[in-house]
Amino acid sequence: MNASVAVEIETPDIANVVLTDDTLSVDLVDGRTISVPLAWFPRLQYATREERNRWRLIGKGQGIHWEEIDEDISAESLILGKPSAESQTSLQKWLDKRA
Repeated sequence: MNASVAVEIETPDIANVVLTDDTLSVDLVDGRTISVPLAWFPRLQYATREERNRWRLIGKGQGIHWEEIDEDISAESLILGKPSAESQTSLQKWLDKRA
């Protein structure tokens, strides 16, 4: 007999965000810290240090939003190791507007 059981996993909220020149790190409320390469999120990589540091938590800590660069990253995507899915065309249009 084959039985499949759906397991619902709760994503912990983000407590804090730290950015360096090459890394995005998030502290989760459950005590974990997740660090990913900034290259996973090209808009962050091309943003100025000041733009990177102007973030806010959204969805009660389920995501991070950068207003000036129009970037949103969820806690879930970081936990699952999913980089940005933005197309090269979209990124290039954004870069052209910044020039």
